[in-house]
Amino acid sequence: MDDLHLDHGAFWQDFAPLPPRPADGWSTVYPARMPDGSALWLPLRDLGETAVAGFIANQTSFAVQDRLIAWLTERASGLGAEIVVGLPTLGHAVAPGLARGLGHTRWAAAGYSRKLWYEERLSVPVASITTPDSRRLWLDPRVRGWLEGRRVLLVDDVLSTGRSIRAGLALLDAAGIRPIGVAALMVQTRRWQQGWDSAIPVVSTFATPLFHRTADGFWMEEACTT
Repeated sequence: MDDLHLDHGAFWQDFAPLPPRPADGWSTVYPARMPDGSALWLPLRDLGETAVAGFIANQTSFAVQDRLIAWLTERASGLGAEIVVGLPTLGHAVAPGLARGLGHTRWAAAGYSRKLWYEERLSVPVASITTPDSRRLWLDPRVRGWLEGRRVLLVDDVLSTGRSIRAGLALLDAAGIRPIGVAALMVQTRRWQQGWDSAIPVVSTFATPLFHRTADGFWMEEACTT
C-alpha cells in the first residue's frame, strides 16, 4: 500500500518521481502519471465502493498549472482551434493559458451568473459529480459573434461523468455552434465515454482510473490510458 501522507495543501504543488504500483492497492492518495513520466499526487475521493482521484485546477502551484497547460496545448494544437470556450468554474483556470499557448488573442467564457442582457435561449441546465444540484449555464449573446464561423474548442478542467461537458455542448448547440473538439487537463475514469459522439475528439494532459475497494479496504484501479 502507499504510505505517503500529504496534507491538503501539499497536493498538486509539484511533480514527483513515479513510484512502483503497490500490490495491495492504494489507501488515500494516487500518483497520476504525467506525459514526461513523472507523477502528480492526487487525493482519492471515497464514493462508497468506488473512488476517483481528485484534482482542483485553481489550487495548483503556478509551475504545475503552467506545465499541465503546456502539455495540453501540445495535444490540442493539431485540432486547429481558432477560439477557446471555457466552462465554469474551473475550466476558467485552464482556458486562458490554453488560448495563449495556441496563439489566440482572447478566449470566451460560459458562466453560471445571468446578466441583465442575457437571453434564456442561450442557457441550459447543468450538474456535475462535484456539484450535483442543477443550475443553469449561460453564454453571453455578445460573445456569440466571436464563435460564429470559427473552429471552437470547448475546455474544462476535468472530464468525469461527462455531464458538465455535455451541458457545454448543448449550450454551444443552442448558439448554433458545433465545436471541433474538447480539451481537459484530466480525464477522470471512462464514464464520460458512454454515448459520446465519436466525431468530437477529446484531448487531455493525463488520465486517472476508477478505483474499486478491495476486501482489505484499499483501492485497486481499473486499467486506464491517457
